[in-house]
Amino acid sequence: MKLYEKMEKGVYMIAEMSANHGGSLENALQIVAEAKKAGADCLKIQTYTADTLTIPCDNEYFKLKGGLWDGYTYYDLYKEAYTPWEWQARIKEKCDEVGIDFLSTPFDRTAVDFLEELGVEFYKIASFELVDIPLIEYVASKNKPMIISCGMASTEEILEAVEACRNQGNDNIVLLKCCSEYPANYSDMKVATICDMQQRFGLPIGLSDHSMGSVAAVVAVTLGARVIEKHVCLSRNIPSADSAFSMEMPEYRALVEDVHNALLIKGEPTYELTKKEKDSLIFRRSLFAVSEIEEGEPFTPKNVRSIRPGNGLKPKYYKPLLERKAKKSYHYGDPISEEEIRD
Repeated sequence: MKLYEKMEKGVYMIAEMSANHGGSLENALQIVAEAKKAGADCLKIQTYTADTLTIPCDNEYFKLKGGLWDGYTYYDLYKEAYTPWEWQARIKEKCDEVGIDFLSTPFDRTAVDFLEELGVEFYKIASFELVDIPLIEYVASKNKPMIISCGMASTEEILEAVEACRNQGNDNIVLLKCCSEYPANYSDMKVATICDMQQRFGLPIGLSDHSMGSVAAVVAVTLGARVIEKHVCLSRNIPSADSAFSMEMPEYRALVEDVHNALLIKGEPTYELTKKEKDSLIFRRSLFAVSEIEEGEPFTPKNVRSIRPGNGLKPKYYKPLLERKAKKSYHYGDPISEEEIRD
């Protein structure tokens, strides 16, 4: 598992498959391979069935209205979108083959037990399950790292989830800022909350990003995000419950590059010059003789100017220099020596 190693050195990149296999195991395995090639550190799936999430009921409570899934019942949506459990061992094997971490989100205790049998190394809790404290306690009791998405959550709800883990003796927690919109509008994402979450909870913070493009992830990294989760697909033309807000692999590859470059650009606070900056010092202004100056002759605005290049005395000494006489002679174009300001 690369989670802590990557968080320490940079950013841990999660590629979320979710429903984007489109009902095909072949697609699922190809997504694993392509996610690895695109630079993902981890391939994530979800472990549930329609029956572990809801009931087959079509009254008004169970009908979805508006958005991507308008007209579905909860049961029909999850029946279409789920990743068959009989595929998941093969998906994990493929992750092991190509060298990418395998992660899943369990949605009930049976899913946790199933994933334990698969030998998962860590768990993800979905935003919608953040309030399911009994589930969080059961997952935390396995004493494995937990990544918890915090979409829709109040600070009190986040704290309850964190305490549920800690009450099981599990403090290996990463929180993800998340806007639970599909896709998420930029104006609704409020990734500045990442900074507050770091201070408030004292845990590593990342971003579960449902927006389009790379901008949100890049901004999040500059604010301290150490995990980025993004939905990926082979093609948005392969219909699935999540394809409309998922990244195709070339887009994800660009996202990974953008995130890593953003981290390089952010760097650490410093005023130390780079080697190339030191080489550029020569382009600064400095004090030069702009006419012949004899030894003992006063410095004046007519015989000294602040010009490029930077070989001479710093311009801050211009006024004090005008009150002095030359300690040596200068030709036109000679840099003024530092000895002129020494008493």
